[in-house]
Amino acid sequence: MSTPPGSGARLGSAFAVVAMLCVQLGLAVSVGLIDRLGTEGTAWLRLAWAGLLLAVLVRPPLCEFTRRGLLTCALLGVVTAGLTFLFMAAVARIPLGTASALEFLGPLGVAVARGRGTARLWALVAAAGVLLLTEPWHGGADPVGVGFALAAAACWAGYIVLTQKVGDEATGLRGLAVSMPVAGLTATVVVALTGAPAVLGALDAQLLLVGLGLAVLLPVVPFSLEMLALRRLTTAAFGTLMAIEPAIALVVGLVALHQVPGWSAVVGIGFVVAAGIGAERGGARTDREIRRSDRESGCSPMDPSTPVPLNRLS
Repeated sequence: MSTPPGSGARLGSAFAVVAMLCVQLGLAVSVGLIDRLGTEGTAWLRLAWAGLLLAVLVRPPLCEFTRRGLLTCALLGVVTAGLTFLFMAAVARIPLGTASALEFLGPLGVAVARGRGTARLWALVAAAGVLLLTEPWHGGADPVGVGFALAAAACWAGYIVLTQKVGDEATGLRGLAVSMPVAGLTATVVVALTGAPAVLGALDAQLLLVGLGLAVLLPVVPFSLEMLALRRLTTAAFGTLMAIEPAIALVVGLVALHQVPGWSAVVGIGFVVAAGIGAERGGARTDREIRRSDRESGCSPMDPSTPVPLNRLS
């Protein structure tokens, strides 16, 4: 018996929201590490630990992937590392609000490009809300920082599309267990080219343990939840839901840090929440898309959660 589309959309939306909460908490915990390792070193430690954890715990059977599937996983890993480093490079040069607004052009662009019917309308509503939340017009406009933020936006758009394809290719977290080690290796190359001696010299047992815990919180848990969400939601709906993240950050700041938002931020929250509800109501993947996903990942049509050996490396 198939799952009602509305139920799948609600579950996918719940996964996406929990993932965003983990991201915000992970960013807050990262502050102490950034002071000691820098932004690049912190990003490298998170990605390296995440890749190692998933590779060891999941142990993905590479023989069960198609060549196209392995290539997609590798591309996702490179894009994931690029997204992490580029956004950090952007916020080092321009205000966080400006960088966030520019970066959200990525998922919103996916929502507009792939949306059907009212999906594009909800994406535009979310875009207006993000602008009101981040107020980029209050910050500077370093052209290099803007360029990094736009590159991060392109990586985020690619991340959404590739994550859904990887989730369709492999059951469970097998695809992520291939892409994250690639992200860790990519991050290692970047750090080796930009400042490995300083990063490695600052490492000690305590930092390694903190990095391990942080890697679970960000990116292992949120990236896993996002992959599960994209099995149930269209990329357009997922891209629109991502606009809720600045609202989550603002609410966390209000509750935990007593940062009172201005009127524009309150209106922005209303916009993105409305867009998120609209995306969730109409964002379920069709039965045809789910069946195609099941066939490509080797799952039984009667039970999409049952893994079946593919044995089709060709």
